Amino acid sequence: MASPDVTEVVELRSRFGFLALHGGELEVMTDVIAGRAAAAAGASYYAVVHPEHERHHLASTRYDPAESPALQRFLDHVEVVLSVHGYGRAGRWLDLLAGGANRALAAHLARHLGPALPGYAVVTDLEAIPPGLRGLHADNPVNRPPNTGVQLELPPRVRGLSPASPPPGPDGVSPVVHALVAALAATAVSWPLNEYDDA
Repeated sequence: MASPDVTEVVELRSRFGFLALHGGELEVMTDVIAGRAAAAAGASYYAVVHPEHERHHLASTRYDPAESPALQRFLDHVEVVLSVHGYGRAGRWLDLLAGGANRALAAHLARHLGPALPGYAVVTDLEAIPPGLRGLHADNPVNRPPNTGVQLELPPRVRGLSPASPPPGPDGVSPVVHALVAALAATAVSWPLNEYDDA
């Protein structure tokens, strides 16, 4: 994050937060999806936007708030998070993987994504998620807020990046991305947050 070509974005709104640690050209569209969902839901948002030439995929556990005031500010503000990632595995082009420590939020998320994305499978069974994509490590930012969160791994097709994705609409974005963003926003809006005294 010290690289001048890497940009951190932080927007503080509600206590529900969206993360995109590998945004920009690293895990393409993840920052766009998380950012649009956060804006639609009035939720908070933190992203690391990587430039086109950046190919160093830093593990999520290496994103240390002690080294990033912006990330620390975000984590201090939110109660629960949904961290958006991209992945690609042969034979799993239709699987959305919902890992992370907050299993109640994972189930809540699946109830919104399922109807919005027919033909896709939302996997919440941790045993059915590859170990490296489960997002359970305590140092992962998804698990640092008080009520932890969900790490959502998205295949290329649902990010509008595959030849099998629905073609882009007039705005240049695939309809499947719009459906995904709307479902993520609905997830955030309908999730019960604790009351805080901000005084």
